[in-house]
Amino acid sequence: MADWWKKAVVYQIYPRSFKDSNGDGFGDLNGVIEKLDYLRNLGIDALWLSPVYQSPQKDNGYDISDYRKIDPRFGTNEDMYRLLEEAHLRGIKIVMDLVVNHTSDQHFWFQESRKSKENPYRDYYFWRDPKPDGSEPNNWGSHFSGSAWTFDQRTGQYYLHYFAREQPDLNWENEKVRREVYDLMRFWMDKGVDGWRMDVIGGISKFTDFPDYKETGGQKYVIGKYHANGPRLHEFIQEMNREVLSKYDCMTVGEANGSNIEDAKKYTDPRRHELNMVFSFDHMDVDRQKGTPAGGWALKPFDLIELKKILSDWQRELAENAWNTLYFENHDQGRVISRYGNDTTYRVECAKAFATILHGLKGTPYVYQGEEIGMVNCDYDLKDYDDLAIHNAFHELVVENKILTKDEFMNAVRRVGRDNARTPMQWNDGMNAGFTGGTPWLKVNPRYKEINVSQALNDPNSIFYYYKELIRLRHTHDVFTEGSYELLLPDDSHIFAYIRRCESESLLIVANISECEEHFEDQTEEWKLLLSNYKDSPLSPGNMTLRPYEAAIYHHIL
Repeated sequence: MADWWKKAVVYQIYPRSFKDSNGDGFGDLNGVIEKLDYLRNLGIDALWLSPVYQSPQKDNGYDISDYRKIDPRFGTNEDMYRLLEEAHLRGIKIVMDLVVNHTSDQHFWFQESRKSKENPYRDYYFWRDPKPDGSEPNNWGSHFSGSAWTFDQRTGQYYLHYFAREQPDLNWENEKVRREVYDLMRFWMDKGVDGWRMDVIGGISKFTDFPDYKETGGQKYVIGKYHANGPRLHEFIQEMNREVLSKYDCMTVGEANGSNIEDAKKYTDPRRHELNMVFSFDHMDVDRQKGTPAGGWALKPFDLIELKKILSDWQRELAENAWNTLYFENHDQGRVISRYGNDTTYRVECAKAFATILHGLKGTPYVYQGEEIGMVNCDYDLKDYDDLAIHNAFHELVVENKILTKDEFMNAVRRVGRDNARTPMQWNDGMNAGFTGGTPWLKVNPRYKEINVSQALNDPNSIFYYYKELIRLRHTHDVFTEGSYELLLPDDSHIFAYIRRCESESLLIVANISECEEHFEDQTEEWKLLLSNYKDSPLSPGNMTLRPYEAAIYHHIL
């Protein structure tokens, strides 16, 4: 089975926000089918669909009540089968989201589990007695604020949930649970699904003695080392590979929450027979303060030197027997040009510069919907945000504990809130940006008049065509896939430059991530310009002045 995913570029679709085909304000599978030719034009190789399974939608589909049924909001199972067929006809593979750290509390398994302590499904989840004072079994926190435990009156016990209380965690210690998961994976792969993005896969193995966190930092509920990388994690994934993944020519990428580089090597070393690659998070936290009671809502200025170090460490450490994922945006991250760059004066140049940095690296690039046209963060009133995590955090940090002021919290939301990436896709400058003929489930970003697909397709210098060329280059030149990595100017706070080399060719990637002019020079090889985001970039980098957010790729044939 070929490692096709190494040459691939993956496009992530957040289906509820991509394209609505029936006017109910909610994106759907037929809307995705309608836009397949647009995606083929971009040149991507695979689509990763965020969850489209039946769900109460408490966490936008990441709370699944039936893994084998498509939620009626998105369409029918037949629509999903048609999407698979139509995508494959265009040479596009389909990667689905595997959400098996938890289910919805509406899932049949949990409905049965909570009925009694003797129910056959009781052990599908984690149930524990209260402490003698009636409080939670331990001080573990939920990623969505508050405790990771909810008390259930019916049986007098607490159940565990790393996320919303409507998302109880599955007990992977139970072999029956694992068999259920493997069966549902086979169900979809036998229908033609080409791979899996595995949601919070790093959390499926629990520390089943459930120890309290000793260091709390003044917090009542703590999120830390016990929330990921449990003692049987890699045993479970190896079993999944042996039972299911090894039987298919598929792509796998895990959301490796709580993982460092050494953990990533365990996941992705092909000799261990686990996953192809994992999503890491270090590089998406360079504008966050660490170790504060405000958690991920405590921000600091973007630090390019820190970003370069993190990306470079991952490039070097995973160079031999592992594989990187390359991303700046997804459904859980704010838009990169709004977080780390300039989304106004230099929006186009900035978007192209970050794309240049990312697509020049070794690994599999992921493009999140709207990234290819330079979509930006939204700026809404609190009531206009939909995300459960935002509203829970506001209640905990602002209302209840007064850790942040409302202004401080809203500034953080405008930078890193998840709804920044979830606003509807901007197709044109018409009503609701062409996303829907009805009322959209989430407000359309008001900048859709200037930022939309129609405008991008009609402008030969648009961000869209720059992404298209980056994708073409990755498909054409083996150095992108195979080349070594060497960081230049590690301590420069404005310039991100590096060299990729393989036996037959080499690349120099250089980008000025600032609003100032910066001098750059490299005469190590006879470089020739391959691609740049300014029309008149110098043909060689012998002695160049980089304009604000100017980026270029230079090429040398050995």
